Amino acid sequence: MFICNHCPYVQAILPSLVLTVRNCQAIKIGCVAIMSNNIEDYPEDSPVHMKKLALDHHFSFPYLYDESQEVAKKFGAICTPDFFGYNSKLGLQYRGRFDSRGKTASAPASNDLLEAMKMIAKTGFGPTNQIPSIGCSIKWKNQESIQEG
Repeated sequence: MFICNHCPYVQAILPSLVLTVRNCQAIKIGCVAIMSNNIEDYPEDSPVHMKKLALDHHFSFPYLYDESQEVAKKFGAICTPDFFGYNSKLGLQYRGRFDSRGKTASAPASNDLLEAMKMIAKTGFGPTNQIPSIGCSIKWKNQESIQEG
């Protein structure tokens, strides 16, 4: 998953996301979060703040910093949150939303990510109906800093 600290969409799902990851881990599904935003423009997403967020919310999964933004580009990630679910053969089976809430709704009607991951764990295949995630765009570095960095 691609997440960041400052995005209101991520903030709205964070407690449910942590619980969903624990449910996935209980059925042997590994999870990792990646933060790819430009921290020069969004210092609240810096590794120091990432560590604090992970500790405050008791992350049971790695929260990694994609400083070069190459990981996000290779995945084709476009927003936070953005979810990718793979089967045991590393075939992409899910590219969809977390659940059916918006950025301010308090109770989700469904947990699309958890249901998709359970299906993938059981059958090796994701659902045929997948609704794209919505959120904040990834904050890309400008071309000059990519070439310099």
